[in-house]
Amino acid sequence: MGYISPVKTRLHSLSLTDFRSYDQLDVDLAGRSLYLFGPNGAGKTNFLEAISMLNPGRGLRGAAVADLGRRLPDEARGRPWGISLRLKSEDDDTRLGTGSDPRNPDKRVVRLDQQTVPAGRTLDHLRLVWLTPAQDRIFLEARAERLRFFDRLVFAANPAHATTVSAYEKALRERLKLLTHGPADPDWLDALERRLSEAGAHMITARHEALTALQSEIDSHQSAFPKADLSLANEITPDTLTDGFRQARPRDAAAGRSLFGPHRMDLRVFHREKDRQASDCSTGEQKALVLNMILAQGARLSRVKTVPNPVLLLDEVAAHLDPIRRVALFDETDRLGLQTLFTGTDETLFDGLKGRATGVRVENGKWVEFRN
Repeated sequence: MGYISPVKTRLHSLSLTDFRSYDQLDVDLAGRSLYLFGPNGAGKTNFLEAISMLNPGRGLRGAAVADLGRRLPDEARGRPWGISLRLKSEDDDTRLGTGSDPRNPDKRVVRLDQQTVPAGRTLDHLRLVWLTPAQDRIFLEARAERLRFFDRLVFAANPAHATTVSAYEKALRERLKLLTHGPADPDWLDALERRLSEAGAHMITARHEALTALQSEIDSHQSAFPKADLSLANEITPDTLTDGFRQARPRDAAAGRSLFGPHRMDLRVFHREKDRQASDCSTGEQKALVLNMILAQGARLSRVKTVPNPVLLLDEVAAHLDPIRRVALFDETDRLGLQTLFTGTDETLFDGLKGRATGVRVENGKWVEFRN
């Protein structure tokens, strides 16, 4: 994979107010990688989720804004919550913030250096890639989960992809509502399908570009992780979209769901050394294949001078890796200059990180003990 240029941006400090299990937390990360350990329910994942909210979308759990506020047993709704993050590089010092809107607890506001901005502006300063236990079965779950995981990798390199996918999904819902509930006005459907075709063409192109770049990175990467061969199934060419949507109208109306379009694509992953589909591999091998893709994306983005250095959020990842691959993961994130935040229940999982990351024992939403 070669030499990676020094890190451009680091997370330096973070403050949480009434977020999930935290009433108030002010921490100095000092730009270092971090591992959190402690019992289940201690608040480790909540901390990663808070950071994930500083990119557009609904974070690593996909939660609604109103569900993120701290709530005591006798409280019907969560409290107003807020997150503030300081990013530093050699020539920049930036503050990002987000929280529930005081005027509407179901919406959130985003701030850049204390100025309210669209959520997408945070991507100029922070790119996140995460892996959670919910993604452990992406090779066994429904196609949509794999595609959603892959789209997040595309999004990390190409932020416009998220906006395109959102516009496509909105038009797809409107089209299906017309087909199933009426009135199925042909002119209205034509207009929606033009929007779908335009957004769909961009989605297809972005996915292919990302897949080609990821595969190239994986092929050049020497590590303890298995090489993944990537491909896209259920492919559609952009020039067939308009006719395809029109021809699919009767079938979609009868089925009550949209059966044609780039949302039906699928990510296929193959374990090269074992000549086996990822779905037929062990749980540990599947985790290693996913990490192979995430590290490849992190390495790729680290070399691009015009984008922020990616930050990895790896929730309960180490427990599913054998000792050799666990150390390999720590070594690679360190060598690539990727600031990485890990969580796990057992401190011994992170023995290989001692001296090069900060360790914190978490209990009941409190950071109670530190390791250097």
